[in-house]
Amino acid sequence: MVDVGAKHATHRVAVAQGRIAMQPATLALVTAGTAKKGDVLGVARLAGIMASKKTSDLIPLCHPIALTRVAVEFELQPEASAVLCRATAECTGPTGVEMEALTAVQVALLTIYDMCKAADRGMVISDVKLLEKHGGKSGSFVAD
Repeated sequence: MVDVGAKHATHRVAVAQGRIAMQPATLALVTAGTAKKGDVLGVARLAGIMASKKTSDLIPLCHPIALTRVAVEFELQPEASAVLCRATAECTGPTGVEMEALTAVQVALLTIYDMCKAADRGMVISDVKLLEKHGGKSGSFVAD
C-alpha cells in the first residue's frame, strides 16, 4: 500500500456513474416495482452503499476509509431503455474516495442485473467512469 501517513486530512469527494441497458419490458418491471425479487432500485441503492464501505476488502492495496457520506442515485432513461447510476462518496482523510464511488456504481448495477436476470439476461453494464473528484494534494478533476 502507498504510505499516506504524512498526508494531511482534507475533505474529499468523488462522483462516479455508469449505466445498465435492458429490454423495454425489463425497464417497465423496474419502474413499476414488480420484479420478482422486489424493489430493484431500493435494493441496488443499499447494495451500492454497502459495497462502498467494503472497497478495501475487494480491491488489493486499497486503503480502508472512514466514509462520512455515500449516496447512490438512479435516473430512468426510457428512451434508451436504461438506468443511469450515480454514486457520490465523501470522507475527511489522507486519501481519496474515487474507488469507493466506482465500487458503489459497479455493485449497484450488478444488483440490478441480478434482480432482473430472470426477465432479461442480455442486459449490458457500460460507461462506468469517474465524473469528478475534489480534495487532496492533486486538487480537483472533472471529466470532459
